Amino acid sequence: MRFLIAISLYTCAALAQPALPTFPPISVNIPVVGLASSETAQVNVASPGFTGVTNAPFPTPCTGTITFYNASGAAMGSPTSFSIDLAQVSSATLPYSDITGTTGNARTTIRARVTANGCSVTANIETFDTATGVTHVHVEGNTTVGIFPNPFNGR
Repeated sequence: MRFLIAISLYTCAALAQPALPTFPPISVNIPVVGLASSETAQVNVASPGFTGVTNAPFPTPCTGTITFYNASGAAMGSPTSFSIDLAQVSSATLPYSDITGTTGNARTTIRARVTANGCSVTANIETFDTATGVTHVHVEGNTTVGIFPNPFNGR
C-alpha cells in the first residue's frame, strides 16, 4: 500500500512541474555593410540556448528567419528559415549577383535582420570574396540574451 501511495505522489509531482515560459519573437538588427560586385554577404546565427535571466533553457530547436534588406530598406528575396539546437550555427548568404538594381562593378550597402521565435540568439554579418572565400569584413550584430539585449554587445 505504501508503495502505491509513493508512486501516486511521485506521479502527481511530475505532472505538476511548470511548463517552460514562452517568450515573444526576438529581432536582432545587423549593422549596415558595403558589398562590392566581387563579394558575398553572409549572416551567421548561433543559439547559446539559455535565457540569460534565469539560465533556464529555451525549448529546442530555436527557429527563426534571416532577412536581407537593400539600401532603400526593401527586403531582398524571401527570408531564410533556420532551426538550430544549443550551440549550433546557421547561415544565410547573399551574393552580390542576387541584388537587383545594381549594375557592373557598383558598390551597394545592405543590412540584415534575424528574427528568432522566442529563443536566445547571437548574430553577425561578414563579407567575403566570392571567388576565393577570403573574409573582408566581420561585424557583430546586437547580441541578445533571452528577451533582453546584451548590455556588452559582444565587447
